[in-house]
Amino acid sequence: MAMAGRLRSGLPLLRRALKVGDLSAAERSVAPSAVLCPAICNTEMSARSFASGPPAKEQKVKVPLTMFGVSGNYASALYIAAVKANALDKVESELLSLVEASKKSPTFSQFMKDLSVTADTRVKAINDICAQAKFSEITKNFLVVVAESGRLGHIERMAQRFSELTMAHRGEVKATVTSVIPLPPEEEKELKETLQEILGKGKKVKVEQKIDPSILGGLVVEFGQKVFDMSIKTRAAQMERFLRQPINLDGQ
Repeated sequence: MAMAGRLRSGLPLLRRALKVGDLSAAERSVAPSAVLCPAICNTEMSARSFASGPPAKEQKVKVPLTMFGVSGNYASALYIAAVKANALDKVESELLSLVEASKKSPTFSQFMKDLSVTADTRVKAINDICAQAKFSEITKNFLVVVAESGRLGHIERMAQRFSELTMAHRGEVKATVTSVIPLPPEEEKELKETLQEILGKGKKVKVEQKIDPSILGGLVVEFGQKVFDMSIKTRAAQMERFLRQPINLDGQ
């Protein structure tokens, strides 16, 4: 009960700060990745289409977010192919299921990261897995390209970036809420409504909860490119810094 009370006490201040845009006291920037993809990445991605069958009339597809780095380039190319094939949700589901399988199987996870495995072996294994899982041709072709290039170890990051693109495509914005206990349904609803007011129509808030006992209490809300930190851990650190400041006894 005491912990739930701490969560409730933080929400009014969070709502006020989010609505007026005054995050100066508790926000910090979330720096986006700015690693440029090597030139070889563009060569690999442009040399092969993930879609199967004869080319149809060219469809112009605009990627909703600008992605950087190797994972971003791969995710963007997959997004374009999936949109053209009208298979965005299916490809996302298949990609995430592969990632989950790798997390549950240490052997499979190690195989994907082992660069000593030959390209032929990697490709054969991926083809077998896709056949058994009945993955779509787009997903299979994408994974084959990733296997050939020796980048299976980056597949989780690619899947994350791809999910960011699919969320943007659906007009969704993710808000990550970190607390020491799960946020009560009524508090989650209240927070979601506040964020939805800020976004306005045409966008949909998708709240993701994370549990982290190390913050000691309170909330940390990551929303867009902002982080609103109302955790007890941060407050305690701020108080400690304040108490360590020298005191002017002369009043000057």
